Amino acid sequence: MSAPTSPYGSSSGRASIPSSGRAGVPAGGSPGPYRPGKEYKPRLRPKWGRIALLAGIAVVVIGLIAGISLYSYASNLDDGLKRTDAFSSLTGERPKALVDGAQNILLLGSDSRDPDTNDGAANAWRSDTIILMHVPKDHKTAQLVSIPRDTWVTVPKSDSAPCDQGSRAKINASFAFGGLPRAVHTVECLTGVHVDNVVAIDFGGFKDVVNAIGGVDLYVDQTITSIHKPHRVFKKGMMHMNGDQALDWVRQRYQFARGDFAREEHQQQFLKALMAKASSSGVLTNPSKLNGFLKSVTKAVTVDKDFSLTDAAVKFHSLRAGDLTFITMPNKGSANVDGQSVVLSDRDKALALFNAVKNDQMSPYIKKS
Repeated sequence: MSAPTSPYGSSSGRASIPSSGRAGVPAGGSPGPYRPGKEYKPRLRPKWGRIALLAGIAVVVIGLIAGISLYSYASNLDDGLKRTDAFSSLTGERPKALVDGAQNILLLGSDSRDPDTNDGAANAWRSDTIILMHVPKDHKTAQLVSIPRDTWVTVPKSDSAPCDQGSRAKINASFAFGGLPRAVHTVECLTGVHVDNVVAIDFGGFKDVVNAIGGVDLYVDQTITSIHKPHRVFKKGMMHMNGDQALDWVRQRYQFARGDFAREEHQQQFLKALMAKASSSGVLTNPSKLNGFLKSVTKAVTVDKDFSLTDAAVKFHSLRAGDLTFITMPNKGSANVDGQSVVLSDRDKALALFNAVKNDQMSPYIKKS
């Protein structure tokens, strides 16, 4: 198994797992403009951008399915999900599930329609978010482990190749090398954890989600002009945005001193606002808006062939946002490797974390940490 990698920091709804990083690497929040020699202390913030879709489903979809009269409606949503074969080509060193009843779901966020991509790669998956979600066998809590997209790993040369046979690259390159199956294989090699299901989220489809609930209110922290047509002007202050505006805003990065860190923060704020709006009475009590929201969410995700929304609803019906713990995989910070800015893992700490996931011992791990 290739050496695990590391994260920037952590924050949680129930517990916070401390981590360390080097100067210029955010720990639980964006650090501001990087200045050589200056160390940034972590600011613990919920990873809203990484869990908002899941939490939104937990609050809205799962809550609804608890009513038996809506089960057939949920089944229709389940049937309408886009599906992909994420597992059949995985053989060889694939880890085994060790604890019956526990479940590990790989959440992958991608912006496959990002206008910054080259024409030849416009339809390729680009992983902006990689999260391993662990649900213990009692289904009373969930832990979401964020794996930085720039984590330096060995990407296996095929879907069934041994973990140590491949190319060194950033973990999000696994998509380009072999799509979702290669991404699953790479994450399993990195963590030693068996992945049961995959949910891939296309952020490009979220503009329809935003429009379905009547837009969102976002704070613009700096007046900028979009680099993408039609070159919208975003003025500093609170701004009500429709789907096209919101998606345009969260794609901007070059105008900000913090670059990708600023974009990540804006994506987190956007998804937090989306979750809050979707969970509001104005949506929950409006059948038309609620129906539009649920259908647009299902259109924005792709799941593996065995994933069942209705089964997940039954298993996780008691989960709420406060039952989720958000952790960033331990790391030693950033480094330059072959001219690339990458994130290096803290091998020992990462192995301890993933062993806790694998053996369904996250509660003791969190208490000890």
